[in-house]
Amino acid sequence: MWQRVGNHYTSHLKLNDMLPSIEQRLAHEINVKLPQIQSTIRLLDEGATVPFIARYRKEITGGMDDAQLRLLEERLSTLRELEKRRSAILAATEKQGKLIPELKQAILQAENKAQLEDLYLPYRKKRRTKAQIALETGLQPLAEALLHNPNLHPETEAMKYLKASFATEDGENPGVADSEQALQGAQYILTERFSEQASLLQTLREYLKSHAVLTAKVAKAKKDTDTRFTDYHDYAEAIIGKIPSHRTLALLRGEREGVLKLKLCLNTGLEKSANDKTLNPCESLIARQFNIQNQKRPADPWLLDTVRLSWHSKIFGHLETECMNTLREQAENDAIQVFAQNLKALLLASPAGPRVTIDLDPGLRTGVKVAAVDAIGKVLAATTIYPHAPRNDWNNALETLKQLAERYQVSLIAIGNGTASRETDQLAKDLIKKYPQLKLTSLMISEAGASVYSASALASTELPDLDVSLRGAVSIARRLQDPLSELVKIDPKSIGVGQYQHDVNQKQLAHTLDNVVEDSVNAVGVDINLASAALLQYVAGLNSKIAQSIITYRNDHGPFNQREDLLKVSGLGEKTFEQAAGFLRIPNGKNPLDASAVHPESYPLVEQILTNMQLDIRSLIGNQIVLKSIRPEKYVNAQFGLPTVKDILQELEKPGRDPRATFKTATFKEGVETLSDLHSGMTLEGVVTNVAAFGAFVDIGVHQDGLVHISELANTFVKDPHAIVKVGQVVKVKVIDIDEKRKRIALTMRF
Repeated sequence: MWQRVGNHYTSHLKLNDMLPSIEQRLAHEINVKLPQIQSTIRLLDEGATVPFIARYRKEITGGMDDAQLRLLEERLSTLRELEKRRSAILAATEKQGKLIPELKQAILQAENKAQLEDLYLPYRKKRRTKAQIALETGLQPLAEALLHNPNLHPETEAMKYLKASFATEDGENPGVADSEQALQGAQYILTERFSEQASLLQTLREYLKSHAVLTAKVAKAKKDTDTRFTDYHDYAEAIIGKIPSHRTLALLRGEREGVLKLKLCLNTGLEKSANDKTLNPCESLIARQFNIQNQKRPADPWLLDTVRLSWHSKIFGHLETECMNTLREQAENDAIQVFAQNLKALLLASPAGPRVTIDLDPGLRTGVKVAAVDAIGKVLAATTIYPHAPRNDWNNALETLKQLAERYQVSLIAIGNGTASRETDQLAKDLIKKYPQLKLTSLMISEAGASVYSASALASTELPDLDVSLRGAVSIARRLQDPLSELVKIDPKSIGVGQYQHDVNQKQLAHTLDNVVEDSVNAVGVDINLASAALLQYVAGLNSKIAQSIITYRNDHGPFNQREDLLKVSGLGEKTFEQAAGFLRIPNGKNPLDASAVHPESYPLVEQILTNMQLDIRSLIGNQIVLKSIRPEKYVNAQFGLPTVKDILQELEKPGRDPRATFKTATFKEGVETLSDLHSGMTLEGVVTNVAAFGAFVDIGVHQDGLVHISELANTFVKDPHAIVKVGQVVKVKVIDIDEKRKRIALTMRF
């Protein structure tokens, strides 16, 4: 609700009504009690990290998880920026002497940036407009007279305002030569006024949200040559809340590449002819706001033309840009969230564990790169074999692999899923079949991002003696052993699980993905004596500089024996220790608790439990019978609440537990290696490689991922594909259709 203040409109709320505080708004949005929001904000402002707060400050947050805390952190930043802008607008309007109480109250009550900017629009400094030039010539009384008394004759009234040209401080003014110029100037004045009405803009904005339609047409020059955007050559869809993010981004990309021409219009205007002079619904809203009606009075036609002019020349362009920006931002946010969910699933994929592994990085002419790594990822051997064309040295390749497997007691063979992967997979199968005594298992691994790592400065530091091509093989082998530890070495954007990732805000994407990596690393925990600097830098409270200092200390002084030794690391103080210590593990260290997720600040509580139970720590850890007999309420005090005590007891049952699922692999069907080997109805096993808003892509071993559309994911309605599948999951699918020309495979999981 809005009321008129002078020439503008402000909030109709009572002057004593106040917008809720940032803390109150966050409490409502996240559905958490206000004191918990206030305490959590205080922790964030003091430098506490989200993983630390989520894991070790549950009493304060009310048990908010990392996703809720990330939302709080993001919204807190947004709302603080809004308040900063609010203060700037208040100061600017006050400086102009225009900050009357009603306007001030409306600014204080604006709930979002759009409303705030609408209110400030009349007072914003702008270039000299046609309306300002008309005001200089004294045409405002003419505009007011015709607006408030349509019985006046426009031409007759306009003749009273003729004026010769004159000079002003802002430049030359052409004056008013005739009645036509006078009426045009009066129109400019009213058009600007109409376009700066905050309440009207909000009404029109809401109408567009419900009735705007986005249309797309193919550019004439691209009609016969474009194949990528054929689905959008003649397209129309309701805009707000209706167009899926992937479709929005495809349309915007098509426009950016000059293939599509996008246009926003009202759904009521799709069939309207150019000669139809009736007001459209938005023009009618403008007319109603200013009591403009067609009652056959002398000034009515002129006023109706003014309404049309204000809509088409001013208001619609402004709202169209705003609408398209909102649509783009929402699509980008959705795409970034899809990327984040996929990345998290990939980072938290099941690790094969500390098993000696050989990687085969496939290639034809350049050969298959081979790397053997020990249980902790140290390189044992690296070479190149040439089993495929043009050399076809199959037998020697098998012999080389047999010797490596025997010499290093290899148990796993990882095969990159690039060019010649199925041929190389057959090589591994032949090896396993020919030498069953080796007890080998082979599986396909995504090599997305491996080449990025190979050429990086980090790879040069870690593997200085290996050729770039062989570094990729080492990385893939390590990726099988522990996906998280290896994938953190690669820019998340290069891992290949995004949706239109190059079309979204890159700064926002990088920030979100970094948060995902941080949350994933801290959810698993890090062995401080084995972790790379790339992994350590994502531990709560640490950064790349401190991570490198930890590596340097480890190299100079040997493995860490207890968490307290971290305080001896250069640049790592008490605050950093508080944030990081619980996520850094020391297996077989001086204190068994250092191998667990129990934070050092809670060690005194554990000691109290040990005293009461008359046990030592080694007798208590893993003793489920004793631990389940302990009443957590007994140990609650001012420092440790019930959630913390329960977490400690749970951790003592299985210290350092890995939250990731048990390792499992997919088996590709023999004889199915290319699209031509597929047929409708065929049932296959595959691995989910990517999840998008419209479905999931599955690798079924034919060098081209198939798509399980969202409607084919389950026998029931699916709103979010992530609720059914995740990246890395082994699934059973059936082939529905194959389009070899477009290289598309339609799959279903509905059996």
